[in-house]
Amino acid sequence: MTPKGDPLKGREILLGVTGSIAAHKAADLASALSKRGAAVTVLMTPAAKAFIGELTLATLSRRPVISDLFEPSQADVEHIGLTERADAMLVAPATANVLAKMACGIADDPVSTAALALKPGTPLLVAPAMNTRMWEHPATRENLQRLRDRGVRVIPPGEGILACGTVGIGRLASHEVILNALEGAF
Repeated sequence: MTPKGDPLKGREILLGVTGSIAAHKAADLASALSKRGAAVTVLMTPAAKAFIGELTLATLSRRPVISDLFEPSQADVEHIGLTERADAMLVAPATANVLAKMACGIADDPVSTAALALKPGTPLLVAPAMNTRMWEHPATRENLQRLRDRGVRVIPPGEGILACGTVGIGRLASHEVILNALEGAF
């Protein structure tokens, strides 16, 4: 039960970061969540580490980042224990790759493993970010529908200039939209 006031205050939030150019925006999300009183634990895919450093996210969340399923210091299977305490999980940005893994039940990195291990009823939100053609591909559309059918909340991407230089849908939703969706999950 969270205190009255901000619906995010006192909440345990898992923030999954995947290998998108938009991964740098996860730093602002982690900071905003922490400033609002949420306890944030960041989980990263190996590809996410190519776009943003663990130190940045650990500093902003004030917690260690989980980026390896088999790290010796994770011998207690921390990524599973985190799902027991989580009030919600937000994957932002969510790549087409991680959405496909989640839709198929593949758990081979900290983000997909935690998503699969969440307690029933724990809100799971995804904020996709990818090239327009990837977003519109039938496989991505099917994976998103499968996730929606399972109760995953999809925060649609925005439209604008993409990292590849084209204009279209696929930009990570704004922080305001993402935070409003997370609030709405409670």
